[in-house]
Amino acid sequence: MIKEINKQQILEKLKGKRQKCIVYTRVMGYHRPVESFNIGKKSEHKKRKYFKEC
Repeated sequence: MIKEINKQQILEKLKGKRQKCIVYTRVMGYHRPVESFNIGKKSEHKKRKYFKEC
């Protein structure tokens, strides 16, 4: 019988191989890392809708 593994177990198992990803966004004409934003700006960033122009 195949044992089911949930997402949390997979993440815990591979914890040592993971690395932090720094996300940059354009603010006022230049690029800044999202992690350096204040709480309000981070909240605003999460609410953004992304699209692809054809």
